[in-house]
Amino acid sequence: MTSKLTEVSTPPQAAMPKSTLANEQANKVIIIGLPRTGTTSVSVALLEQGLTVAHQAFTKQAFMLADAVSDAPCFSDYQQLDTLFPNAKFVYLDRPLDKWLPSMQMLLSRMLVHLDKDNGRFHPIMKRSFNHCFDIWQVEDVFDDDHLTACYQRHQQQVLSYFAGRDDFITIDISVAGSFATLLQFIDLAGPDTAEFRQLQYPQLQSQPLSFPQLNFPQLNFPQLNTGRNVASWDEYKHPNKISANVSGPDKRKFFDYRLD
Repeated sequence: MTSKLTEVSTPPQAAMPKSTLANEQANKVIIIGLPRTGTTSVSVALLEQGLTVAHQAFTKQAFMLADAVSDAPCFSDYQQLDTLFPNAKFVYLDRPLDKWLPSMQMLLSRMLVHLDKDNGRFHPIMKRSFNHCFDIWQVEDVFDDDHLTACYQRHQQQVLSYFAGRDDFITIDISVAGSFATLLQFIDLAGPDTAEFRQLQYPQLQSQPLSFPQLNFPQLNFPQLNTGRNVASWDEYKHPNKISANVSGPDKRKFFDYRLD
């Protein structure tokens, strides 16, 4: 989850990366796991495979420029995005509830004031996505274990039901050995471009084990980002293929016209 890119306005990018896809409507990878399931780790991993990636996308142009999009509004809007991008591939991120629950409570403790319906500084689409999945404007105690557990299970059941029997959908747990190889195969990338992630540009992660041993797919692992109380790894990670969540395009910063049910 990001901090800087969630605000309503962001400065324009000086050198905007272009989508690597010939058809901007085709072959997108849409990551629909809830926050704190590994969306940042997957996003960075896909950047390192040469894809353009938006970790959150609040404009049409962000979706058009990105080969892969994760986090808000993907986890709430996957059905509408499925209609808009019929050739997309969808990736659900699973995480054991006993690990996800305290991580999500920590995230909400830091974000909730900015998700306020009227006065919160986060982007309206982000606030709408969180409310859709976590009922943050309806419940008295959004941190309650039972409430968040029910939200997680409801989202999971809805996703699995919607995509049942489809070959353009996969579910992975990024902590499981071989999950990165599974993802690469699912999105038709034969393997990593290099034997290891390029050196990360922020010092608190430089000591973490990010190498891919011998390009041996069953042993490939995702980088472990946004661990503990860290929620800003995406902002801190520097890469030319990052797409701003609020990037302007032909329709300026307009979003799609659909509505959630």
